[in-house]
Amino acid sequence: MQQFFAQPSQVRGGRIYLEGEDVNHIKNVLRMKPGEEVRISDGQGGRYLCCISGYAGGGAVLDIIGELEENTELPSQIWLFQGLPKGDKMDLIVQKAVELGVFSVVPFAARRSIVKFDDRKAKKKQERWQTIAKGAAGQSGRGRIPEIQPLKSFDEALRTAEDLDVILIPYELEEGMEQTAQVIENLMPGQSIGVFIGPEGGFEEAEVERAEHIGARRITLGKRILRTETAGLTTLSILMYHLESRNHNLKVRKE
Repeated sequence: MQQFFAQPSQVRGGRIYLEGEDVNHIKNVLRMKPGEEVRISDGQGGRYLCCISGYAGGGAVLDIIGELEENTELPSQIWLFQGLPKGDKMDLIVQKAVELGVFSVVPFAARRSIVKFDDRKAKKKQERWQTIAKGAAGQSGRGRIPEIQPLKSFDEALRTAEDLDVILIPYELEEGMEQTAQVIENLMPGQSIGVFIGPEGGFEEAEVERAEHIGARRITLGKRILRTETAGLTTLSILMYHLESRNHNLKVRKE
């Protein structure tokens, strides 16, 4: 079932008054008729099952059938700090990271980043990535739209990460799968977790050392060298499985 997002102010009196591009998508692309059902999220965790009542003045009026109680967010906030890649790879990274439950994506320029953006182009890219994030959040049934932050320098990214509970940095020169497994095993639901991924050329050793100064832990993703668009999504997949499994087990024990 399709899901769309509304502002909390649009939810009132047992109805949702939807506006903007989502209305065009519902009415003219999906060709949904009054009486059909959709899911709506208010972007703050509230999710509703709705029935289309009708279209008026460029908007849509939806009757709330009931509130959906299932929480689709991860039990931890995961921040993906992504070294700026070439081409349109960032589009894929943002889309899949949102599907995997990321809380926020922070693109940054590393020493080995090939692509350079001026302020105007960086702003346009951020807007594009935020639009992709919204679409991916709706498609995957998220309760909120992850924020895609403005492009930062590496030092700015480190300052953003320094207050997080745990910072991980997959590094191709790191060895010791047992140590990595122990680091992952020690992660607990409720912690805020940052993941730093380098661009195509990887991190310089000096960058890794600067990350370690704010508490980052080096980890390995195995013996193979992964592309930048693969490394982040692999790490997020591992974290998603571990945190949701741990959260489920904790709930079972309490019951």
